[in-house]
Amino acid sequence: MTILVVTGTGTEIGKTVVTAAVAAARPDLRVAVLKPAQTGLAPGEPGDAAEVVRLAGGHVTAVELARFPEPLAPATAARRAGLPPVRPHEIADAAQKLATEHDLVLIEGAGGLLVRFDDEGATLADAARLLDAPVLVVTPAGLGTLNTTALTSEALRARALGCLGVVVGSMPAEPDLAARCNLADLPVVAGAPLLGAVPAGAGAMDPADFRVRARSWLAAELGGNRPAG
Repeated sequence: MTILVVTGTGTEIGKTVVTAAVAAARPDLRVAVLKPAQTGLAPGEPGDAAEVVRLAGGHVTAVELARFPEPLAPATAARRAGLPPVRPHEIADAAQKLATEHDLVLIEGAGGLLVRFDDEGATLADAARLLDAPVLVVTPAGLGTLNTTALTSEALRARALGCLGVVVGSMPAEPDLAARCNLADLPVVAGAPLLGAVPAGAGAMDPADFRVRARSWLAAELGGNRPAG
């Protein structure tokens, strides 16, 4: 697993923290995190890739291909800013170059799998197909997650893309009935194993504590020691 694409069933569900946990779980590797399009931040503000480095540690290299100031889908944000969009081949080229210099490249998408990167309708799925890379799906814990996870998994299968597994991006300390049941049901609707659950608030932890605990949140396929579901 040299290149792994990290996507989600939506936005603000924990993709960055999950990406950081995967990176933190492998301190023995040279890891690169690639953020193709960062939206909603001005130049100089720390973005998602920088947050992964802050949480995961100095063995991680951060690369951002493009930044657009408005918090919108990449295609819309690029168009409104009058800037060129990010194309799938640019993502693939950057990832392949990083893979020659690193042991693991993590590509963190924006929003969900089918969010548009340009006005022609290109998505993160197109970049994953060019790379023939497995996809990790980050999903919420609670009610509604089974439907969005099933839809994302169907979109992956329709494009002949492999789903490595599913990770819950923000697991409540006291999960309700739906969240508890979803831990068993997510692998069924995804057709792929549950490879972890990152606790809610993990991104606010002291980075040293985050790095120590990251492996306990993830299954062995992601460098952790949690049993896969």
